[in-house]
Amino acid sequence: MSALAHAVRDTSTMLRRNLLHARRYPSLTLNLLLTPIMLLLLFVYIFGDTMSAGIGGAADRDAYIAFLLPGLLLMTIGSTTIGTAVSVSMDMTEGIIARFRTMAIHRGSILIGHVIGSVLQSIISVVAVGAVGVAIGFRSTDATPLEWFLAFGLLSLFALALTWIAVGMGLVSPNAEAASNNAMPLIFLPLISTTFVPLDAMPGWFQPIAEYQPFTPAIETVRGLLLGTEIGHNGWLAVGWCLALTALGYFWSKSVFNRDPK
Repeated sequence: MSALAHAVRDTSTMLRRNLLHARRYPSLTLNLLLTPIMLLLLFVYIFGDTMSAGIGGAADRDAYIAFLLPGLLLMTIGSTTIGTAVSVSMDMTEGIIARFRTMAIHRGSILIGHVIGSVLQSIISVVAVGAVGVAIGFRSTDATPLEWFLAFGLLSLFALALTWIAVGMGLVSPNAEAASNNAMPLIFLPLISTTFVPLDAMPGWFQPIAEYQPFTPAIETVRGLLLGTEIGHNGWLAVGWCLALTALGYFWSKSVFNRDPK
């Protein structure tokens, strides 16, 4: 068997293992998925009229759903990848990784299986939150099929980037609880982005904090693609952030994983 075929076979095995774990222990994934869904329902039905009046000058809950959902789709990805950090940390601390190191399997397949499985779970979670948004009134009448495809592609790329970062966090965490805490910025950063209000509605001193972080350009790009609004330079910034975070997470994870165990 060639080296490539060996790597593909072992990666498929690790992917099946991670998907089976997610199916057998769905509580973590469901708990993380409930966070963006609850925020969506809370901000639409409790704060929707007030927030839309503050943004657009008139109470329009449907307009606020359209504004809010793209940001919550990105938050869903950040929330889902926390489970990846926890899963990787558990593998490291419970000894299964040490056992894998002694077996004749492709070394990279262990992490790649985690990454592919997490990206698939993130996409499923995004579809679930999007379905809830459509059920309560979200409509994207101006988006073309190409724009839908580009939005989906950016969400998938963002999921890949955050997953690699989460894998690195899981590898350096001493236990599952620490991994969960270390990955909390993946939920916190969307809260200080343009998920809930536009940038110009924030205090002037706070705007640079919200603007110069990875979630805001991604949110503005997805929002522009789905709603037909201007994207400007946000598209290139979003792709740049995704590529940079993917590279950082990959090399960080690879470096930590390849260290000799103590």
